[in-house]
Amino acid sequence: MTGPGRGGELSDNQRICWLRLIRSENVGPATFRSLINHYGSAEAALDALPALARRGGSARLSIPSVAQAEAEIERTLAHGARLVAISEHLYPAYLRQIAAPPPLVTIRGGSRELFARPTAAIVGSRNASLIGHKMAERIGRGLGEAGFVVVSGLARGIDGAAHRASLDTGTVAVIAGGIDHVYPEEHGPLMEEIVGRGGAILTEMPFGWNPRAKDFPRRNRIVSGMSLGVVVVEAAARSGTLHTARYALDQGREVFAVPGSPMDPRAEGTNRLIRDGATLTRSAEDVVAVLRPMLESDAPLFRELRESDQEDAHPDSIDQESRASVIGALGPAPVAIDDIIQHTRLTPSAVSVILLELDLAGRIERHGSQLVSLVR
Repeated sequence: MTGPGRGGELSDNQRICWLRLIRSENVGPATFRSLINHYGSAEAALDALPALARRGGSARLSIPSVAQAEAEIERTLAHGARLVAISEHLYPAYLRQIAAPPPLVTIRGGSRELFARPTAAIVGSRNASLIGHKMAERIGRGLGEAGFVVVSGLARGIDGAAHRASLDTGTVAVIAGGIDHVYPEEHGPLMEEIVGRGGAILTEMPFGWNPRAKDFPRRNRIVSGMSLGVVVVEAAARSGTLHTARYALDQGREVFAVPGSPMDPRAEGTNRLIRDGATLTRSAEDVVAVLRPMLESDAPLFRELRESDQEDAHPDSIDQESRASVIGALGPAPVAIDDIIQHTRLTPSAVSVILLELDLAGRIERHGSQLVSLVR
């Protein structure tokens, strides 16, 4: 099977194979990348999945059929959206840089020019104050005038204010459900206005997916991953918005926070961020002053995912003693994959294959920074 064509564009068959692979049970972005690296293509990885899962201890693994993948692609296109692979031009540039980026995202609206521009996120409380709304609008408008695309999560409060303020200059709404789902429902008109005025809606979730509580952190990871920096306008002490700030720090992004009154619980989280080192932010100029110099440097990107690499170890060449040694090195607490390699004295490729088997069997959990643990 040949790799993506010019510009990393997938063929129709490749897109179907990529979609089937990422929608397969227990296959997330990190596992997807490992499978491509080991087998050279999504098509070859799909053939290997059942045997890998059996070796990991799972009797059967759910893999979407070709017809199911074709149906999702057709429904997506009928909705005015398209599935975009990480190797393709329309894929958001900064999102490629994070650890384990989603190999496929669904995008409605937008353009290559929109996704080529620098981006900054604005996030905050759903139960925002009037001052919070005004600050989000002011910063969003200022960032747009400075040439930045504003990214947010289409939620009530600060997210909605940031999107509305940047409609004329470009905004991207990252959602937690399928491209056909609007959450909250009252933001349906806002979603249509974003698309109608040149912005975009983006998700990594399947068409028809109804968002669950645990899907919103995944959305937040993309919001920060798409952006050079994240501006937090209001956030309570236990706000989900703070998850976005933590993702931003893990991804090497800049974090900005608008200070608030110590008497307002909606400012407790933002004030704590400032105490812990976030840039105190009063206006868009404070954000631009930090981010603009970053645009002038050529920071290296993470290696793009293409169907060309293939690692050496084959599952049939790995003995049960090696598998037992890797399982013995794992526990409920996350451990670094490099430490497993050093402890077991196996090759990185062999450890990667064994972890793939366990992953597909649902026996391990992958964390950030190349950490894994046994499922409790």
